[in-house]
Amino acid sequence: MKKRRIVGSVLLSFIMGISMFATGAFGQQTNGQETYRVLIQGPASEKAKAKASFGTRWDFASKGFTTNVNAQQYQALLNNKNLSIERIPELQFISKTDLAAKPGGTAVTGPSDQTPWGIQAIYNDPAIARTSGGNGIKVAVLDTGVNVNHVDLKSNVEQCKDFSQNKVSLVEGSCADGNGHGTHVSGTVLANGGTGQGIYGVAPEAELWSYKVLNNRGSGYSDDIAAAIRKAADEATRTGSHVIISMSLGSSVKDSLISSAVDYAYGKGVLIIAAAGNDGPGTNTIGYPGALVNVVAVAALENVQENGTYRVADFSSRGNPSTDGDFVIQERDVEVSAPGRAIESTWNDGSYNTISGTSMATPHVSGLAAKIWSANPTKSNDQLRTELQNRAKLYDIKGGSGAATADDYASGFGFPRVK
Repeated sequence: MKKRRIVGSVLLSFIMGISMFATGAFGQQTNGQETYRVLIQGPASEKAKAKASFGTRWDFASKGFTTNVNAQQYQALLNNKNLSIERIPELQFISKTDLAAKPGGTAVTGPSDQTPWGIQAIYNDPAIARTSGGNGIKVAVLDTGVNVNHVDLKSNVEQCKDFSQNKVSLVEGSCADGNGHGTHVSGTVLANGGTGQGIYGVAPEAELWSYKVLNNRGSGYSDDIAAAIRKAADEATRTGSHVIISMSLGSSVKDSLISSAVDYAYGKGVLIIAAAGNDGPGTNTIGYPGALVNVVAVAALENVQENGTYRVADFSSRGNPSTDGDFVIQERDVEVSAPGRAIESTWNDGSYNTISGTSMATPHVSGLAAKIWSANPTKSNDQLRTELQNRAKLYDIKGGSGAATADDYASGFGFPRVK
C-alpha cells in the first residue's frame, strides 16, 4: 500500500548561538524548476526500476535509497502504489548573534589569545601557552568544510570530502568552507598554532577529516550526513584508525537515516560527539543527533566573571530532569558540558573569530577525546566515553537551577578536563 509520508528525514543545520524557530521548505530551485530530495522504499524490483528511472544519490540498503526529482517525477513516484516516498524537508536554524560577531570588513590577522579561555579551562591551566596531544587520532568534523590553507590548520588536514553538492553526491578532495562555522570548530579541535603566532586547539597533533555536509548557508540534508557518518566509519575500518566524529549540527526531529548511521559507526568502534542544541533554557529541548543514546551530547558553559567558575549558558538545550542522578545515558540526555560562550577560533578567511553556541562546546570535547585516546590507544570507543564521563564527575558546575553535583539535566555528568 502506498504511503505518502512527508516527515522523518530532515535537512539539518549547524547549531550556533541562540537558535530561533526552525522554518521548513520542501523543495529548491534548480534551473528554474523546483526539485525535491526523496527517500524511496519498497520491494527490490520496484526500487530497481525507480533507480533506473531517477538515479541514486545514496543507497542505504534496507532503509531505501535517496535521489533528487522534479515535481513531475515526484508525482509519478506517488502514483506507484508499491513504493513508499518520503520527502526530505529543508530546515533552517537562524542565528543573529554569531554571524554578527565577525567585524564587518575587518581583518583579524592574529588571535587575541593563543590559548583562549575554553582551552585554558579544559586544560585546567590559566597560564597554559600551548597545547599538545592527539597524535594518530582522526577527527572527522562534519560541518561546512574548512579553509585547508589556514596557517593553523593546513598541516593537520588529512581528508577533504564534500557531501553537500546537489548534482553529485560526493566530491573527493573538496571541502571549501564558504560559511566559517566548519573552520571555527575544526580549530577548536586541533589548531596547531601555525608558525607559532596562531591559535591552539585542544589536540593539535590529531588529523582532520573535513567532511562538508552543510552548504554555505549552514544547511544539509540528512541523507548526506548519514552517508558521511558511514563513510567515516568505513574509513576507520579501512585505515585501522581510531576515529572521532564531531558534529556541531542538529534538528529537533529524529531522523531514521542518521540514527541508523550512528549505530553503524558506533558498532565499528567510532566515538560520536554532537551538540546538544541552542533551544534552552527549557527542559527536554535537546536536539538530534545529540539526543541519541550512541552519541555524546555536549552542553555549553560560560565563564562566570572570568574567575574559573562555569555555568550552563542560558541558550544551551537541556535534557530530561526526571533522569537526573541516575548516571545512565538515555535518549534525550545531556552527557557532558564544555566551554561554548564567546569562543575564539580559526575562521574561513584565514583570520579568527569569536562566536557562541553548543557548536563551540562540542569540539572542545572532541579534542579532549582525541588527546585521551592518543595516550590510551588500547581503549575502545565505549571505554573512552566512560573516561570522559568519569573526568566530568570531578568538577562541579552551576546547572539549570543552581549547583549541579553530577548527572544534571542541564550539564550532564559535568565538565571533562585534561586533569
